Amino acid sequence: MHKNPALTVDAVIICENDSIILIKRKKDPYKGLWALPGGFVEYGETVESAVLREVKEETGLEIKLITIVGVYSDPDRDPRGHTVTIAYLAKKIGGNLKADTDASKAQYFKKGEISKLKLAFDHDIILKDAFELEN
Repeated sequence: MHKNPALTVDAVIICENDSIILIKRKKDPYKGLWALPGGFVEYGETVESAVLREVKEETGLEIKLITIVGVYSDPDRDPRGHTVTIAYLAKKIGGNLKADTDASKAQYFKKGEISKLKLAFDHDIILKDAFELEN
């Protein structure tokens, strides 16, 4: 049987006062850890609409995509199996922050606070790359 990696999307959402949004994961893997909002791309869905949907589902926010931060494909990045994520830099344009679906909490963080957190998956690398893009 031919196996393919699963496709996921993540969003680095830039908000007021140079803060970003992280969600606390409600489910394994990495239950209880902070992560970027994101998730699996559904069959028949574009990656752009998937990231907009996932962010809305997990945070209640509407975003505008700015650019792609990168594509992250380390076969070991997700303990559930090989996933490839496309990470986007985005800007909050509407909605009210509230955790939902796979998130137990959604919160604003200043960039300086993030280095003190233990993040899920390879989200520390994605954030580092996103912050370098911004400068």
